[in-house]
Amino acid sequence: MRIGLIGPIGCGKSTVAGWLAERGGSVIDADRLAREATAPGEPTLLAIRARFGDAVFARDGVLDRAALGRIVFAAPAALRDLEAIVHPAVRRRLDAAVVAAESSGAPFVVVEAIKLVEAGYAAGCDEVWLVTCGPATQRARLAAKGVSADDAERRIAAQGADLADRLRRRAARVIVTDESPEETRAAVEATLELALRRGAAR
Repeated sequence: MRIGLIGPIGCGKSTVAGWLAERGGSVIDADRLAREATAPGEPTLLAIRARFGDAVFARDGVLDRAALGRIVFAAPAALRDLEAIVHPAVRRRLDAAVVAAESSGAPFVVVEAIKLVEAGYAAGCDEVWLVTCGPATQRARLAAKGVSADDAERRIAAQGADLADRLRRRAARVIVTDESPEETRAAVEATLELALRRGAAR
């Protein structure tokens, strides 16, 4: 069974993915794959340099993700250009990772990706789960990660303030993470049991 995790930044996707991993799931983090695709020596970097210039690279040639983020989170067109460069490389890695996970005998596979729907990854999932929370919780979590208030607002705006509402239409299940970790984890456990029973009944 393949479960796709979607949701706005700062709403707890990685925490939910971690709990699912503890239940035996094989978790594939699209953000990690994107970092691999933009690591030194990867051809994707040439396209990024051609589009965004030397200003988004450190002196040693490593991608300056903070500098790039300041550009793309302030300009929707720039973000679309970056995604057009990076997503194909991520998709190749994602497809290979899913095949490897399923070949390993994992009881279920979890794909954690903010752009699961927009990038077309959702079509390969048996279920899509939306992980969401209220605005105050979202901003508090981003602040706890060291994200400045201004940067948080830029990132949220880049995704769209109505992102959770838009994604809800594509989700089979919704995990709300405003409550305590214990309550949220219990909800995740119950949701997983329902999903696995549904998968077994197919």
